[in-house]
Amino acid sequence: TGANLSGANLSGANLSGANLYGADLTGADLTGANLSGANLSGADLSGADLTGADLSRANLTGADLTGANLSGANLDGAKGLDHDLD
Repeated sequence: TGANLSGANLSGANLSGANLYGADLTGADLTGANLSGANLSGADLSGADLTGADLSRANLTGADLTGANLSGANLDGAKGLDHDLD
């Protein structure tokens, strides 16, 4: 398991290329965060606010995005998005 960042305020954080494999990000505030190229495989992002976040080229394989807000998020080239997020 990864880092426990549940409920953390990471609004606007630069996490480009970060290794967040298996991290607990439930309910985290990631509005406007830069997660481009980040490894979020197996991460729990349920209920996280990713409004306007940059997830381009991020690895989301096996990530839990249940109830996550992805409004305006950049998902260009993101991996692991093989299911409907609506």
